[in-house]
Amino acid sequence: MEYKVEILPSISGINASAWDALVPSDQPFVEHSFLAWLEESGCVGEGTAWWPRPVIVRGSSGELVAAAPSYLKGDSQGEYIFDHAWANGSMRAGIRYYPKVTVAVPFTPATGPRVLLRPGSDLGQALPAVLAGLRHLMERAQGSGIHLLFCPELQGRLLSDMGFLHRHSVQFHWMNEGYEDFEHFLASLDRKRRKEIRRERRKIQSEDLRIELRQGSQIRTRDMDAMWSFYRATHQERPWQQRYLNRRWFVGGLDKIGQRAVTVIAWRGERAVGGSLSFLRGTKLYGRYWGAVEAVDALHFECCYYRLIELAIAEKVQVFEAGAQGAHKLRRGFEPVLTHSAHLLAHPGLHDAVAQFVVEERDAIARELEGARL
Repeated sequence: MEYKVEILPSISGINASAWDALVPSDQPFVEHSFLAWLEESGCVGEGTAWWPRPVIVRGSSGELVAAAPSYLKGDSQGEYIFDHAWANGSMRAGIRYYPKVTVAVPFTPATGPRVLLRPGSDLGQALPAVLAGLRHLMERAQGSGIHLLFCPELQGRLLSDMGFLHRHSVQFHWMNEGYEDFEHFLASLDRKRRKEIRRERRKIQSEDLRIELRQGSQIRTRDMDAMWSFYRATHQERPWQQRYLNRRWFVGGLDKIGQRAVTVIAWRGERAVGGSLSFLRGTKLYGRYWGAVEAVDALHFECCYYRLIELAIAEKVQVFEAGAQGAHKLRRGFEPVLTHSAHLLAHPGLHDAVAQFVVEERDAIARELEGARL
């Protein structure tokens, strides 16, 4: 099949229905509405270090066959696959590291296809066309490399066969083993963990709090305004962390991203105290943001884990990805899993040095994973 490859300045210029026809049924973050709202709200694009450059592939009849949500990046912030050491080493060697091409969902450490494919199309045929577009983008921008972050393992392996470095990292996911309710889930844990979780939930029950879980059309503007206040408070407490989202993204996006959203908010009277924002589509639930304006012991666990596990069981969700980091999730029924990324550095010397690092890191992660599962 003959393909036509295009590099566009914005996802907003792509027909939403055509793009979404490539998106799997359990993926909220690569939907056109989610990516376009990041642009429209000003969280990516001009004035940021994320410059949208989606790569699309059309077939001989003009139909959209494949696509990659790609960006030119001016730094390594908001990626959650950390390459700061690579950048520092590159610059010490006199090799410019930025810009680089990053294929990812901004500020979202959730696994999903980084090469979107029309159902029935052959990934083995479409992938080289997408990579040709990404290479052209890198060369045109005089970029240092191409990075596909939080890609599925299969895409990582295919890219490895094409010269990319296959990097591993670790997250903690909750797996639904056919639980009937929360007590059934607790019964699968050892006695010490059950006792700890019940104690944490009793603490919340003893507080003068009203905890509300809302989904989709149930979510109100005041709920998203509360989430913005939590997000802002978190970054005020940690001024060294960059704030990526703005109030408009939270409050103005209910008609754009609200259909997939889940909020769990604790109220003391009419005052929002703390809460979480997650996204649900199909058989997967993704925890994204947590924050609080009042310190309440165990509230984080209730809003970010336990209420959402209850929802996952009720909705027959198969996997709940609770976000980056957090070995403490092991004590709350989550399991360590490998996540994947693929990297190609244009400078041969830099590529070789990073290749050695990736091998050593992968061995260390394998040992860490084995220890965590004991």
